[in-house]
Amino acid sequence: MHHFLSIFLLLAIIGHVSGQSAKSRSERGVHRHYRSELWVWNGMSWGSWGFKSMCPVGMYAAGFSLKVERPVGRQDDTALNGIQLHCVYTSKESSESYYYNSIESNAGRWGEWTDIKWCYSGYLTAFQLKVESSQGRGDDTAANNIKFTCSNGDVLWGDGTNWGDWGDWSSKCHGKGICGLNTRIEKPQGDGDDTALNDVIMFCCD
Repeated sequence: MHHFLSIFLLLAIIGHVSGQSAKSRSERGVHRHYRSELWVWNGMSWGSWGFKSMCPVGMYAAGFSLKVERPVGRQDDTALNGIQLHCVYTSKESSESYYYNSIESNAGRWGEWTDIKWCYSGYLTAFQLKVESSQGRGDDTAANNIKFTCSNGDVLWGDGTNWGDWGDWSSKCHGKGICGLNTRIEKPQGDGDDTALNDVIMFCCD
């Protein structure tokens, strides 16, 4: 009896320590110091802001991919559901594979992830959002697509959907480049009108 009790206590301690380690790793990214925030004025206001997700210290976003639901005909369209940033230690200067770390904030449940778009060199430094305004009794989709500028001047277009209009560019990063994001997501509405991703804030680090 004492033998089984000892094993149970040991497993409980190991599980507690492992949980603490995972939490510590998560918090190191979340609490990374950032220098400035980037936002745009055409995002929609349905849903709520999720959690801030940051690149590991010393890494910056040099690429991105999108979670997109393609048009579904007479059913409920949601368009853009999520954004991933892909963080690197050095600029991407060739097509060779190299180490990177992917981060994302909250995302909607619909759609598939697109291929990664990379800056040829440098980091992401500003963004522009394509948003469909409120459709009244029609089918709302909110955010549909996103574009980024790279520090070398290149512009990367996301593989989103075509509803809505492009708004103004965000301001440009104060610091080396984008290092994190936070998304505004509307949770599933059941029989109501789903929009998924509505808005995003980007964070810039030195």
